[in-house]
Amino acid sequence: MDMEPKDRIILAMDVSSLHEARQLLEKVDGKLDRFKVGLEFITAEGSLRAVSIVHGNQGRVFYDGKFCDIPNTVGAASKNVASFGVEMFNVHASCGKKSIEAAVANRGKSLVLGVTVLTSIDEEECMSIFGDKPDVKVLQFARTLMEAGAHGIICSPKELLFLGKHSELDKMQKIVPGIRPDWAAVGDQKRVMTPAEAIKAGATALVIGRPITNPPEMIGGTKQAIAKILDEIVSMS
Repeated sequence: MDMEPKDRIILAMDVSSLHEARQLLEKVDGKLDRFKVGLEFITAEGSLRAVSIVHGNQGRVFYDGKFCDIPNTVGAASKNVASFGVEMFNVHASCGKKSIEAAVANRGKSLVLGVTVLTSIDEEECMSIFGDKPDVKVLQFARTLMEAGAHGIICSPKELLFLGKHSELDKMQKIVPGIRPDWAAVGDQKRVMTPAEAIKAGATALVIGRPITNPPEMIGGTKQAIAKILDEIVSMS
């Protein structure tokens, strides 16, 4: 997929107030324009306020609400968030095909993504929750999402090569959290890759938070972290 390097990065805006959001946008200083607005920010300030501050800075929004409910509720929630003009929003693939179809039917101009298996879940926990290994469940969820008309999947970078063997999924965007440059702490993520590894493995875009918003002292600040990651992405082109 032909994309500008900066379009490969979706910055996770994991903040709890508009003040923190403004501070982060100032640190980014226009170096990125795609932002993930997630549950922390949404529950603190409300969906419209959280989305509006990004739009007010000419940014695009990935609304990370992870809808998981009956079709009627998912459809209504999707219609509401699409009315905010977000670039994309997501549902949990585990909510089932009918709920995913309801999201797609009410998406407006927004893209619908599906969460497969969270990157914080290791193989043992995946077996406990879903009854099978991550790669098996991710493939199953990905096929359900494709059949329901979703535009992309969210998975760990560890599943990218496996998914790449299934050509029917080639048109699906692969949005990948669990990205950790080799200079960043892994933290609570279990199934991770570096930016270069993930792009090489087939990622469309990378959701990155703490390595950019709170980089190690040796890296410098947010702008320096962005520059290093962009350099790594460019090296793959």
